[in-house]
Amino acid sequence: MDNNAQGGKAYGLLKSQQEEQLNSVNEAFLSDPQYAEEEDLSTKLEMFKKKYMEFDLNDQGEIDLMGLKRMLEKLGLAKTHLELKKMMSEVVGGTSKDTISYNEFLNMMLGKRNAILKLILMFEGMGKEQEDKDVAPPPRKTFSDLP
Repeated sequence: MDNNAQGGKAYGLLKSQQEEQLNSVNEAFLSDPQYAEEEDLSTKLEMFKKKYMEFDLNDQGEIDLMGLKRMLEKLGLAKTHLELKKMMSEVVGGTSKDTISYNEFLNMMLGKRNAILKLILMFEGMGKEQEDKDVAPPPRKTFSDLP
């Protein structure tokens, strides 16, 4: 029996179950009057979902300290254990939880409070958009452009 295929399949299943869970949270946010004024809410939620799933999630479908650490390292921002705990408590509202649920993640990203993590992700997102703009190939010349 090949364990590898099993593991990959199970992982894929876990991810799709997770995505379904996240989608249902997104739908709840879309119908929440509190966020009715939010521009491009569905686009943002889709983006946040991808970002959330990128954090190496624990099996409960939440971001734990290691996931947070890994994500920030990917962004080139190594943080100390203490800084990570502080960031996490900022997101979950000061409770001593060691995971960030998707709900809490969205509340942070869409809320008015500026958590450090939110600023990092927003900044990172903007940086990415800039990079993408710069690497676009020049517009193709057509015959009408020729002198």
